Amino acid sequence: MLNGGHWVSPSALEAVNAAIKKTGYRVNPHARNLATNRANSVAFLLTETHDRLFEDPNFAVLVRGAADALAVHDIPLVLILAGTDDEQRRATEFLTSGHVDGVLLVSSHATRKGIISNIISAGIPAISCGIPLGFEKKMGYVAADDYEGAQDVLRYLQDAGRQRIATITGPQDTSGGIRRLEAYRDHQGAELDEALIVHGDYSKESGAKGMRELLNRAPGIDAVFAANDLMALGAMEVLHEAGRRTPEDVAVVGFDDISASSAATPALTTVRQPFERISEEMVRLLLDVIAGKRPAAITIPTELVVRESA
Repeated sequence: MLNGGHWVSPSALEAVNAAIKKTGYRVNPHARNLATNRANSVAFLLTETHDRLFEDPNFAVLVRGAADALAVHDIPLVLILAGTDDEQRRATEFLTSGHVDGVLLVSSHATRKGIISNIISAGIPAISCGIPLGFEKKMGYVAADDYEGAQDVLRYLQDAGRQRIATITGPQDTSGGIRRLEAYRDHQGAELDEALIVHGDYSKESGAKGMRELLNRAPGIDAVFAANDLMALGAMEVLHEAGRRTPEDVAVVGFDDISASSAATPALTTVRQPFERISEEMVRLLLDVIAGKRPAAITIPTELVVRESA
């Protein structure tokens, strides 16, 4: 009756509500969850190491956006880090024990697909941020348009007269890393030079390392497309140390539009991913799956943000 049952007379309902107000009674959430077979919570599952959580500001934006979207429904968010094998084992045990009603999966790597397979096998509602490689038909997702975003960058650099455009890729076991490199290869076409491709892991250090490698391999490059902003910022530091001016000598473009991009010197040209929108859509799709609807997939357009570095 306290949960809004219909078989209650108006007078009885009024008397119960008056008693609740007088005594300050509150519904016991544990009892209610047992009765409804719901945990009334959602997991934010990040398959990255702890240091990446604090290094990459995109994760904080996604967590905050998801928590805010869930708060509207009075549902708490549980943060779970699963970057190692042991953490993934513990996370799997927690998730499959009924502690959450669903999972928001962030930074899914194809090389860490065991935990995704376990989530699907257990029938836990889940939505991925980015395409869950190998599970595209089994799990819904919300993704930025990585391919078109990268194409926008490359067309912009080409129109600006850049002749030797190199790239520092993202990890090739993630959908974003794969699609952004695919866009680069397609754009270069018959002019593709493998020496202008170096691989990074989205960390600033890998961007710096990749830039040093590019300068050694192809000192004549006049533009670099880094697959995320942290790598682009690392690349700009190396260019500065090498006495190469940005953008006069080498233009640099990133991807994400983190807050540090606009504060950099020079300010970084980049591709804006609408992370607030992405987290909101992830929560919306997850709640639909929890309610029994079929998983859906959404691709959200990106935006080229032109600043001083290119």
